[in-house]
Amino acid sequence: MTLSGRDFLKEADFTSAELDTLLRLAADLKAQRRTGTEVPRLVGRQLAMIFEKTSTRTLISFEVAMRDQGGHVTVLDPASSQIGHKESVADTARVLARVFDAIEFRGASQASVEELAQYSDVPVYNGLTDEWHPTQMLADFLTMREHAADADAPLRYAYVGDARSNMGNSLLVMGAIMGADVRIVAPPDLWPSDEVQAIARSRGADTGARLTLTANLEEGLSGAEFVHTDVWVSMGEPAEVWAERVDLLRPYRIDEAAMALTGDPAAKFLHCLPAYHDQGTAVGRRIAADYGLPDGVEVSHGVFESPASIVFDQAENRMHTIKAILVATLT
Repeated sequence: MTLSGRDFLKEADFTSAELDTLLRLAADLKAQRRTGTEVPRLVGRQLAMIFEKTSTRTLISFEVAMRDQGGHVTVLDPASSQIGHKESVADTARVLARVFDAIEFRGASQASVEELAQYSDVPVYNGLTDEWHPTQMLADFLTMREHAADADAPLRYAYVGDARSNMGNSLLVMGAIMGADVRIVAPPDLWPSDEVQAIARSRGADTGARLTLTANLEEGLSGAEFVHTDVWVSMGEPAEVWAERVDLLRPYRIDEAAMALTGDPAAKFLHCLPAYHDQGTAVGRRIAADYGLPDGVEVSHGVFESPASIVFDQAENRMHTIKAILVATLT
């Protein structure tokens, strides 16, 4: 199976076999890096990275992955790019494709990354949009596979919180494609859209996935081996929504009592980061003061720092899985 020349825009563009190929390649590349046996396969290749939204993990993962493989990167942020301001997305795509071997985009609009791919004849990668977060999904699935009690059984996981987000959308659809037992646990107003649910149910019908959307925390967490959450207010949303979101989601905060609802003492906690688990950030301090959440917002500090937390394995795996995408699509 070859993925050479393919774009990586959203999970629904791929079959379960193709995604499994990327996950297996990522595991192999991770092992090679740790044993010093990695062979660079992207020597001389050039990657353009467009960042309309700020980034830590996506930026360093693409940079290190490309350099490990012998390639080079150029970062274009809003201060150094004309995209969408003085130059159209279509024109930007055609310019970059003449100079670079691949293009990464991280920004608000899924339409923008799709348009980049439409007008570019080199692979385009979605580093995050408001609708989908496919590179994060590969990292999440690799991490869950590494920690699953039964490597041959379908993954059982819950996503708790604002599920209208890219993480809610992607975890639902990715799980459907991969035949997982997926629980979306949130107030109904914060569930993925009907369109996203329809995509998930269509793909899940082919794989035997079990898809549950519920407002009941106990129902959603019971039997889950992995518990995911994310910040309650996403990048680009106004600060004014915090009051409404805290009111809606306070009962869905992941603390020790919530983890106990899984019924599995070995259940693991995941978060795509950054997380407001303490008062070490300006936002964390403000939310603690305004809403009485001194021990973390979407997740308690106790859970975040507990043995159940595998968030830093998850963060590391962003690099290994992104490297797999680069190697698979550029060789």
